[in-house]
Formats: sequence, C-alpha cells, structure tokens
Amino acid sequence: MIKFIDNFLNRITMYRLVLYYVLALWLAALFLSFFRLLPYTPIALAVSGIFIVCVCLVVNAIFARVFGAPSNIESVYTTGLILTLIIAPVRSVNGLVFLGFAAFLAMASKYIIAINKKHIFNPTAVAVALTAIISGQSANWWVGNLYMLPFVFVGGLLMVRKLRRFDLVLSFIIFSAATILGYFFLKQSNLLMISKEILFSSPLIFFACVMLTEPMTTPPTKKLRILYGALTGVLFAPFIHIGYVYSTPELALLAGNIFSYIISPKYKLILELKEKLMIAPDVYDFVFQSDKKLVFKPGQYLEWTLEHDHQDTRGMRRYFTIASSPTEPEIRTGIKFYPHSSSFKKSILTLNHGDKIVASQLAGDFVLPKDKNKKLVFIAGGIGITPFRSMVKYLLDTKEKRNIILLYSNYTPADIAYRDLFDQGERELGIKTIYTISSTPYPADWQGERGMVDDKMIMRTVPDFKERTFYLSGSNNMVVAFEQILRKIGVPKQQIKKDFFPGLA
Repeated sequence: MIKFIDNFLNRITMYRLVLYYVLALWLAALFLSFFRLLPYTPIALAVSGIFIVCVCLVVNAIFARVFGAPSNIESVYTTGLILTLIIAPVRSVNGLVFLGFAAFLAMASKYIIAINKKHIFNPTAVAVALTAIISGQSANWWVGNLYMLPFVFVGGLLMVRKLRRFDLVLSFIIFSAATILGYFFLKQSNLLMISKEILFSSPLIFFACVMLTEPMTTPPTKKLRILYGALTGVLFAPFIHIGYVYSTPELALLAGNIFSYIISPKYKLILELKEKLMIAPDVYDFVFQSDKKLVFKPGQYLEWTLEHDHQDTRGMRRYFTIASSPTEPEIRTGIKFYPHSSSFKKSILTLNHGDKIVASQLAGDFVLPKDKNKKLVFIAGGIGITPFRSMVKYLLDTKEKRNIILLYSNYTPADIAYRDLFDQGERELGIKTIYTISSTPYPADWQGERGMVDDKMIMRTVPDFKERTFYLSGSNNMVVAFEQILRKIGVPKQQIKKDFFPGLA
C-alpha cells in the first residue's frame, strides 16, 4: 500500500498536490453543507470560493505584469482556496468586500513584502492578519471542523508524506499540544475535553499540514525545521499574548516566518545560461551564470522556475540538485530527459545561450559530515550522481582528503556522467570509484562491476561497510531499494542518508 501511495505521489508535483488537496476540501465542504453538517449554505461556499479565486487571478496578473515576475497559476488557485477554507463564507455584499480585500492583500504581499525578490511571509497569513487589523474582521478558520477532519487528516498525511516533513509537523503538534494542555492543567481544567477541542474543533491539523509546510517560508534543514515547528507550536496557543494582542494561527505563522528568514535568508537568483553540454545519452549539464553569489553546501538543491507555454500538470517549477561546487563561479545542474518528459523539461532543453531561469529556495541536509574522519560510501544511480559531483569537485578544489568509496550504477558505460572528475578524485584524493553497469550483453572491454547493486556487491566492494555512513542518491524507487539492501546486511538506519527534495524532477 505504501509503495502504491509513493508511486502516486512521485507522479505529481508538490504544488499540484497542494492544489488538489485544498480543492478537494472545498468540494467536501460543499457536499457536507448540502446535509447541513456545516453552518454555511452550499451557495455561500460556492460564491465565496469562486469570488476569491477570481480576485486572486486578476490581482496576481496585474502585479506580475508590473513587477515583471513569473506567475505561477497553481499558487494563485491554491492561495484563493486556502482563503476560502479559513474565512467565513459570504453572507452579504459587505462580506464580498471583505473577501475581495483579503484576496487582494494575499496576492499583493507576494510582490510587495519581499526581500531580494523573495517573499518572506506566507501570503494567506499576511492577508488574514492585515484584514483583522484594518477592518476588525478576522478569519475563523472554519476548516477546523469535526466533519471536515477526516478529509483534512487523510489529505494532510499525503501532503506530509510527499514533502517528507514529518519532523516539522510532529514538532509543531507536540509543542502546541504541550503548551495548551500544560496551561489548562495549571488551571485545573478538564484535559480530556480540551484535548477533544484541540483535535476536533481547531485548525491544528490543517495548519500543520498546509500552512506550516509551505517550502517558500520554511528553513532549509531538518534541525532548523524542528525549531521552526516548536516555536510556531508554542505561539499557536490562543492564550499567548503581548499586551492586548492575543495570538491567532496567522500571527503564530508570521512570527515563525520571521524566525525562518532570520536563520535562513531567502532570495531569488536570476540565472543566465552559459553552456548546455550533453554528458551522457539524454543527460545534459546546464551551466549558468548568476546575478549574485550563491552560498551553499555541496549536495544541496534549488527550486528552479521556468515560465513556459502549454504547461502540463507538472507545472513550471522543479527541484534539482546543484551539481557545481561552491568553489566554482558558475551554477550547474545535471538533468536526465525521457521520451515523455514534462513540459518543464522540454522547455529547459530548448534554452539557448543567454536565456534566463529563476532559482530559489536553497535547501537540503544531504551534505558532507562535519567530522572529516568519518568513512563514507556514496551510492548513486543514473543522474542521482549530481550531489556527489558537487562534493567531489569541492574536495578536489580544497584539497581535502576523505575516506570515500563511490559506487555508481548505470545501464551502459555511455551513461556514466562526470567520469573524468571522479577519475581525478581517485588519482588525487584516493577516492575509490566503482562503476557498475546492468545492460547485457556486457561489453567485452568492460573492467568494472556487472549487474545491479545488491548485498553481495556491497559486501565485496566495501568490506568494512558496517563502519561507514552511506549516502544514497537516485530515483525514489532506487533509493528505497538501496536502503532495503543496506538494512538487510546490518547497516544501522542512523548510518544511512538519503537524498530527497520535494516535487517531481
């Protein structure tokens, strides 16, 4: 079952999944309202949703044109639907004005409240916070409803599974629940009743799975995400206040966004294509010049945005690992193309010298350990080699020696990418590089390993495997298979690091 779910999630981008999720919640609310299980009529819910989304589309189009920025239509729909789920549906003409004002603020905040072309606040949280201050009307977060909970919970699990953000969500829920229950324990209140209220009549689950996990405003590494979740969880408690200003979900999130920005500043890079090189069959290395210096660790990734016509269901944004080293002046990434590649990939392949693409949201924990004496094994399949290209190039340029074995699996010898660099690493740094191919018949002159990476190959080529930390990179199915092999031969889970980034490549 888990494999089926993962296969489904791997065929859809993160942004499209969020859009489908909030759309499903709105449709579920319409259905429930027909049976009077919600305190709103179907007409009110329908009018509110359509009106908010239309205002978002118009306002976003205007601001995108004025600021000359790429417009992500999925994000516009998603923001509009989230506003629909947390602001009480319209009851009068004045209600429409309020909804329109909130939609305007949400879209405007993406462009106006930004530093280095990057918004720092969740746009929905900004909208409902400002409307409360300016008009005195606030969001009631009606999606936190007993009858909506099953839909919120199931979709939320899919969201968190896709993003691999269980650490963030659990941190938030634990600290939020502990803060609220601890307070009412001291007040000698009925904790069972309070617990039911938190779970069944609050937006806790929706907030954690949708609002909190937005990649644009979350920290880039696991430890920082846990801190972010803990801080926001504490502030989520409604009795937290400064003077006469009491905390609300949107204020808690905005405070968390400030914390996130301070510890991990966000910015957008305008990258200009310098070179496009074929490094293996259907694999290209894209080399870009940046408008500003990018400070990153070898192995991290960026979100790449390429606005293009005739977008398919996978949209205009992708996550790709940075293949270049921090020591190199250019930013490069390696991309594998397939016969039925997405519209994004088809468009990026048509880029010519001087064409531009936007990159942002640097993140990732798949980096070299601080302890330089740790013995490592890199296992890569196909284009999963890109983070290791970054790491080895960095080690070469800094002349830093580490005990590393690289096990690189491909279909044919021609599919091996960056071979010159890894051979250089072997000569100059002593990195042991083992190539294996799986195509048959094997070439007569092939001197490397043959067949898929399995337990026997690992034990033969890495005799001290139980003493090493393994770094796994490749397709999701490949990484899962590698991990299962390692666990089978007794490698502890804490000695296995997996490359992961949200979204579909």
